[in-house]
Amino acid sequence: MSVIRIKTPARLDKETGSALFKEVRKRKPGRGQTLVLDFSDTREMDTLGGACLIEIADHLRRRQAEMQLENQCDSVAQLLEVLGPSLRSPAPRPARHPGFFEEIGGKFLDAVGEFRQFLNLCVDAVYWTSIAPLEGRGFRWNLLIDEIHEMGARAVGIVTLMNFLLGIIIAMLSAKQVEAYGVQIFVANLIMIGFARELAAVMTAVVVSARTGAAIAAELATMQVQEEIDALRGMGININQFLIAPKLLALTICMPCLWVLGLLSGILGGFFWGVFALRFQPDVWFNQTLSAAYFNDLLQGFLKVLAFAVAIALIGCHNGLRVTGGSRGVGLMTTRAVVMDIFSIISIDIVFATIFYYILK
Repeated sequence: MSVIRIKTPARLDKETGSALFKEVRKRKPGRGQTLVLDFSDTREMDTLGGACLIEIADHLRRRQAEMQLENQCDSVAQLLEVLGPSLRSPAPRPARHPGFFEEIGGKFLDAVGEFRQFLNLCVDAVYWTSIAPLEGRGFRWNLLIDEIHEMGARAVGIVTLMNFLLGIIIAMLSAKQVEAYGVQIFVANLIMIGFARELAAVMTAVVVSARTGAAIAAELATMQVQEEIDALRGMGININQFLIAPKLLALTICMPCLWVLGLLSGILGGFFWGVFALRFQPDVWFNQTLSAAYFNDLLQGFLKVLAFAVAIALIGCHNGLRVTGGSRGVGLMTTRAVVMDIFSIISIDIVFATIFYYILK
């Protein structure tokens, strides 16, 4: 271990202490080295000189070097004894790793706390969306129009295209399976029932979650990182009323409309395959499709898509408001929002399928 030895001046004050600090930095002590300050010539020292010594000690700690003091006279030694705790390097604490049950318990408590925050957000968002406007407490109608255009009108193309292609795929695979039995006309029934109950709602929700849900999370997360949310709260503005309620209402309005377009697009995709690939007459395929349209199936798809809309909007807002860190935090929360959206879509779909299969037969 190398040693760097420096003699301190006869009087250690602000000016001589600064010069001493410059001398220490010039020597560039590093990891494993020891700086020895020889006080044999020092007879006087004031508090500003002591502050310079503390600054030298901090500098050495950052560079992982040690400091030793030698040959202090009585008056200097008394002051150095007072400064001792600030001059000595703190003993490194051993790393503590949480146990298995402690880690599981911590994650459980974090999940409970986040769930409580999500419930509070749901209650506030539903109030400011449905009840507060009826009580005359105001609503941002101009922002609602902008959100409807962004979430609904600009999503029409991708939603209709995805459902149209899915309709072709389902018709193609189904027709191949029933080809041996000569009942390919019933593919029209399958397309109608499948898209009315499941496919149109789920495909539309997945597209909207990847597009709109991610955009909601990224927008609010960026505002949170740039402290715009804190600024709005500082001005006395309710975040749920100002930002979340318009997004929730807009998506609740847009999703059923997109579901209808997705349903028609999926049926059109099956119609395209049935007429041009399977060589059925258009009126025959159309009548067969209409004969499989039941109100119960359409109601099931409509209720699902409403639940999907609420879940996507609230999950996006929840993750956007919980962001920490900078741009990386925004990206992580946006990804997390999309993953949670898709998981919630499947979970809600299972609940509705169970209800309509076992209860509302």
